[in-house]
Amino acid sequence: MFLSVFDMFKVGIGPSSSHTMGPMLAAGMFLDLLRESLFEPTGLRAQLHGSLAFTGIGHATDRAILLGLAGFRPATFNASEGEKALSLIKNDKVVNPDGLPQMKIDPASDILFDYGPALPGHANGLILIATDQQGDVLMQQTYYSVGGGFVVTEEEMTSGRAVGDLAHYPHEFETASALLEICVKTGKSITEIKRENELSRRSAFELDRGLAEIWDVMSSCIDRGLITDGILPGGLNVKRRAKGIHDSLVSERGVNLSAPHTINDWMSVYAMAVNEENAAGGQVVTAPTNGAAGVIPATIRYWLDHVPGANNQKVSDFLLTAAAIGGIIKFNASISGAECGCQAEVGSAAAMAAAGLCAVLGGSPAQVENAAEIALEHHLGMTCDPIKGLVQVPCIERNGLGCIKAVSAASLAMRGDGTHLVPLDACIETMRQTGKDMHEKYKETSQGGLAVNLPNC
Repeated sequence: MFLSVFDMFKVGIGPSSSHTMGPMLAAGMFLDLLRESLFEPTGLRAQLHGSLAFTGIGHATDRAILLGLAGFRPATFNASEGEKALSLIKNDKVVNPDGLPQMKIDPASDILFDYGPALPGHANGLILIATDQQGDVLMQQTYYSVGGGFVVTEEEMTSGRAVGDLAHYPHEFETASALLEICVKTGKSITEIKRENELSRRSAFELDRGLAEIWDVMSSCIDRGLITDGILPGGLNVKRRAKGIHDSLVSERGVNLSAPHTINDWMSVYAMAVNEENAAGGQVVTAPTNGAAGVIPATIRYWLDHVPGANNQKVSDFLLTAAAIGGIIKFNASISGAECGCQAEVGSAAAMAAAGLCAVLGGSPAQVENAAEIALEHHLGMTCDPIKGLVQVPCIERNGLGCIKAVSAASLAMRGDGTHLVPLDACIETMRQTGKDMHEKYKETSQGGLAVNLPNC
């Protein structure tokens, strides 16, 4: 199975890759089905199940579906145009996607939040339905938003077909141990192995340009978050803090006797800037998800701005190495909070970030694998319990701590020779088993943990 770096890192919108981007993409896929069919639908309906129902309002899932059915896509989404479209849908109760007839949809009655049992395939399930003039079903399709903006149909989920490209590629691996064996056999780094796999699908120019664009979106997201204040939407009245913290840190530069641990504040503020932008519905990169979107950009910015010898030319090496590790985690476990808790989101992001940082610091393949394992191991068991279903508390600060853990993990791995007791593969399998055993109320349903223990929420 080949998962591209551009599958792991996708440009999209907040606040959630699984609850916002995925449903929007599913809606677009459904429109494509209708365009290929002989039906002439006049109405549309949607049913949300599992985590998509329980935290759909806080994650703007209903809005995402309406926008997707209106023809919008996450990678090219324009916020102002989107708001105009939503206003028209609310008033006229119709959508007018290209290549299809006008279809009725009433946001108040045609999007159903089903709080019963989740659909069998995944915790994030939705059913999209097209109807005729009498309201009878012409076509329906079940989709699963499996994390990180990946969407599969019910047929794909049932058949066991993996999300990814099944065609042959130069260096085939599905586990960390297999990847390390390839590195030993070829004498190449994880970065080089991943790059050669990518070049089997696109030119070197396309690869390098795409990686540069991914970092540009990530970096711009940090920059926006560092200069923007105010209150985040959703009703919790969470104050954006990244700007204030950053202003304070800048004012302290050059001050004698600055505490060494202040560097942790720099790491945290870069991550918080990203996740405040995400919570506000801004443009972010799934890394590997929106809920964990701040960890990898913050680690890269920390490396570029605070580590001697860092340079922008190696950002692509960081991203390629991180994507290789992320693909292994996704294939063997999950990157979905609704499936395995936050260990699968921030934990996976920290493992990817630790691997990328270790690589650009000159770490060997064994040290890179060790760095990823350390970071993931110390997120095991982390629940996903967003207050009021919003990707704000504890998500925003959690990304900052994920970055700190990633940097610490890379540093510890560089202090060793790569040998260690727990292989990354064993840690990934432990995460999968832990997620399977975790009670549903701790997996992005806002029915447990902080989501129920904070008064007046």
